[in-house]
Amino acid sequence: MRRATVDMARLAAMDARDAALLLKGVREATLKGGRPPLVPRADIRESWQRMLRRGLDPDGDHRALLLPPAELERRRGTSPLAELLPLLREGLVSAWGSGPDTVQHIMVVADAEGRVLWREGSAAVLRKADGHGFEPGADWTEATVGTNGIGTPLVTRRPTQVHSAEHFVSTHHSWTCAGAPIVDPRDGRLLGAVDVSGPLATMHPATLMLVSSVARLAEAELRNRHFAALERLRSVASPILCRVGGRALAVDTHGWPAAVVGMSPVDRVALPGDFGAGRVLVPSLGRCAVEPLPGGWLLRLEEDDRELAAPSPSRVVLDVSRPRRWSLEVAGGAGGWTQELSPRHAELLYVLARHRDGRTAAELASDVFGDRTRTVTVRAEMSRVRRTLGGVLAHRPYRFREEVEVVVRHPDDPGDLLPHSTAPAVVAVRDAGSGVLG
Repeated sequence: MRRATVDMARLAAMDARDAALLLKGVREATLKGGRPPLVPRADIRESWQRMLRRGLDPDGDHRALLLPPAELERRRGTSPLAELLPLLREGLVSAWGSGPDTVQHIMVVADAEGRVLWREGSAAVLRKADGHGFEPGADWTEATVGTNGIGTPLVTRRPTQVHSAEHFVSTHHSWTCAGAPIVDPRDGRLLGAVDVSGPLATMHPATLMLVSSVARLAEAELRNRHFAALERLRSVASPILCRVGGRALAVDTHGWPAAVVGMSPVDRVALPGDFGAGRVLVPSLGRCAVEPLPGGWLLRLEEDDRELAAPSPSRVVLDVSRPRRWSLEVAGGAGGWTQELSPRHAELLYVLARHRDGRTAAELASDVFGDRTRTVTVRAEMSRVRRTLGGVLAHRPYRFREEVEVVVRHPDDPGDLLPHSTAPAVVAVRDAGSGVLG
């Protein structure tokens, strides 16, 4: 008989003490390899597996040294999340009351490395957080403090609620938290996470939905600011492009085009890592004369180098060894470059690297979504990948080109492979290499 899984709505309806005791029983039985009364939720169970593999003591009090004040201020000043604080505050603190003492929780914002940058909310809860080392400059990654509402979303790239004994470390069992990652819409880079935490009595199943919604609003705000920046770049570049002969375009520092002349509109341009002014080989365009513009670059395609517009790579390295940053390094006779990958594109390319003979859209849909009918989504994603990696990939079926050597850099522990992924093909590799909690 299939056992029931922990349900947050039911927990919220229970007495807080009874819910905590139930989760404590689930945790103790699971960590000892026994048969728990309820099956832990998937994100919690996978996080506990990661903690056990790392040898983290579930009953210890784990803390790292706080960042020095100067380093904390440097990170605050350079973080793109700083400009989002008013929006986060309005959605997660101000909307709950007229002052910090009327709310019963705190909002915490951390960077992509899990360092706490800002906290706001109830003064009483802030004092309790201090007692757990949950303060500005603290390291709140899974590797340091176990399963939690900041570190776990940073690993999985999914919103996560962690209640009481779902925290791997027992000293955090008096807390409930819900966190969501925030991603830069310009390049898919993980910027950090926002979390709402408080005593057990503040737990509500809708909290996770609220935090997730506010995180998506923050990303939408970044996207709107990006569009505004592109418009400013367009206003500067358009008069210049009108005087340029031949093919040229203006792109921002992330490769997004603002204006084009003498050629068809293009999608985002993959800029080499050492990109700068001068004569530069741009993978999807060929040899370009590059000049700086306010907020971006002017790229003039050199007409006598058209044969370089589609360089033929001979070797690619798919690097999925790091927990939150994945890339594809491309090398060949025309030079080399590196493309950072979104979570979805990392999954797709990993599956193709394991199947050099290729996969149909239906097979990829099954590999990634567990649903062979989701071919439209797969084709759309693969179309985006091939716009940048056209010299690397072929289609019908989708595959790495036969003449390209493909190398995959795996994490040391197979259980750390693309930890964000719920793709059946990836989960099967993780489970086979790391073992599964009962």
